[in-house]
Order: sequence, then C-alpha cells, then structure tokens
Amino acid sequence: MTHKIRTVLFDLDGTLADTAPDLAQALNTLLVEQGKQALPYETIRPEVSHGATALIKLGFGVEPGDAGFDRLRERFLALYSADLCRHTKPFTGIESLLQLLQKQGINWGIVTNKPAFLTDPLVAGLNLSPAPACVVSGDTVANRKPHPEPMLLACTQAGSQPRECLYVGDAERDIQAGRHAGMKTLVALFGYISKNETPQNWGADGMIHTPLEILDWLTGNV
Repeated sequence: MTHKIRTVLFDLDGTLADTAPDLAQALNTLLVEQGKQALPYETIRPEVSHGATALIKLGFGVEPGDAGFDRLRERFLALYSADLCRHTKPFTGIESLLQLLQKQGINWGIVTNKPAFLTDPLVAGLNLSPAPACVVSGDTVANRKPHPEPMLLACTQAGSQPRECLYVGDAERDIQAGRHAGMKTLVALFGYISKNETPQNWGADGMIHTPLEILDWLTGNV
C-alpha cells in the first residue's frame, strides 16, 4: 500500500540550498593563507556534500588524526561561519516548491549533517516561506546520517510517520538514512554529485533533475 506523503524532508547542502560558492570561498581563503594555490570551483563543488572533513582532505591531503588537521578544520569553519550566506541561495524552484507543497497540505523540513551552529544561521538567512516544520542538524542527536535517528526525530517534529515522509538528498548516505527510517527517497541530481558516483545504484525510489520534479513524483506515487 502506498501512503500519502505528508512531509517532504530535504538535505541542506546540495539539495535545498546551493552552499558550494561560500564553502569554496572559505576553503580557497584558507589555502591562500597557508601559502597554497586556490582550487577551481569545479573541483570543490562535488565534495561539498561530504562536509568540512572532505574539503580539508581535498585542499590539504590530510585526514582526521593527521598532524595539522584539527587546526585547519577549525580555521576553515571560522572562515565559513563568518560569511556563510553571502552567495548561498535556494536552488532554483525551491521557493515555489515549498509554497506549492503548503497548498497541498504538505509540510517540509531539513535533516543535515551540518552542525547546528552553521545550520541555524544559514536557514535563518535563507528566510524560506513557509518556515520548516523541523530542522535536525548533525549534532542534534547522537547519530548522523546514514543512521536513521535524525530522520526519525524529524518525523516526530513534523508530525508525520516515516511512511508518510519523502526524503530528498544528493548523497548516498541520504538515501540510506531515508530507507533505514522507512521513508520514500529521491536523489537530487542537481546537487553535489561527482562523476565517479553512481546514484542510480543507491536504491532510491526516484531521481530528479530539478526541485519542481518532486511535485510530479508525488502526483504519480500517492
């Protein structure tokens, strides 16, 4: 039996908002500070969904536990948090989508691995209407995606059962988290997906090229 979707949940970076320009700026500022060459935007963009750790690895070739990693990550986060909504904006179609969902009696929310000290001011800066029914960050609960815990909390806060929720994301862990929680899932192909990733193999219920295609998917699957 197919249940009516009452809540649409979004990943933040690369699905709801195009945050890559500001994250790329922070990384390149740090690279130049450290005497390194700035990287092309096209090189940085596919790594954005994987967070600060992936960006530091991309720029400096170091990982957690390596000498200097913690210092570089801390400085990167300071640079980003100081100017995190200069160029960031919702992906084209998101604002119209949210209003159309509201007209259909469907609320929406965010589940992201981004920590709350970055998520909260960013969401406030986007000033989306209608406002989200829930915002679950990477440190809101003990476990992050791909664990289902943040997904289930979002369901509770939005007032829906998991089977009544659709989760949209641009990373494999997004689809895993949604599936583990018992939700329907869509891959946002317009997000930060690298050429060597295979989203068709992630097990999602569908794939979309634009945010407004969510409405088409809902029409055909409820």
